[in-house]
Amino acid sequence: MAKKETSEKPDKKKSVAKKSTAKETAAKKSTAKKSAPKKTTVKKSSSKKNAPKKSTKSKSDMYIPNLKMKFGQDITPALMKRFGYKNVMEVPHVSSISVNMGIGDAKLNPKALERAVEELTAITGQKAVITRSKKDISNFKIRKGFPVGCKVMLRGNRMYEFLERLISIALPRTRDFRGLSFKSFDRKGNYSFGIKEQIVFTEIDYDKIDSIRGMDITLGTTANSDDESYWLLKEFGFPLREKPVKQEEVVEAA
Repeated sequence: MAKKETSEKPDKKKSVAKKSTAKETAAKKSTAKKSAPKKTTVKKSSSKKNAPKKSTKSKSDMYIPNLKMKFGQDITPALMKRFGYKNVMEVPHVSSISVNMGIGDAKLNPKALERAVEELTAITGQKAVITRSKKDISNFKIRKGFPVGCKVMLRGNRMYEFLERLISIALPRTRDFRGLSFKSFDRKGNYSFGIKEQIVFTEIDYDKIDSIRGMDITLGTTANSDDESYWLLKEFGFPLREKPVKQEEVVEAA
């Protein structure tokens, strides 16, 4: 019996030791949590609230040229009625305007070329590009790469603004103006004509020019025929001469 008592005593000591160690570790953890520095929660600054809001302009506040507005409101319904278009996307529109000014002595007289570039930039509101010859022409004493003039390609709002100035101001100021020919279409919907004097544009000061220069203007459209392009330009107010009415149309009307 004495032996059994001695064997049971060390087991009790071990269990007591385990309990004491568990209590010590729990006490250490609790003290560590208490001693640990508290996290400082920094509030986010209200800079986003105070920051100025981005100005979001609505489409109604954006600038729209007069002719562009007229095309959407008046010209599109008129052409749909005339040609029987079923979809608005079928209606032709003016896609681009090309203004070209040729200078014969550009190589010998570089100042004339610079002056022409300045005048064309003032007329169109866009920087003019110098055009160069693509091949050698011995009769004109021109070699490949020689400057021969300048040009501008207009699209978007600048195109509509230039077209409005051309129709309402420049063309009526030309000398002995009786309208433009209706035969200058290229059978693909594009229309080309020439202006003999650049002084018809109000952007040019007559006292500062060194010589009279002409220019070629081409209106590119998405029309599939000359008839569609003719009525498109006519609706814009382009001063085209009236087409002669065919006899068949007169008989049908009667």
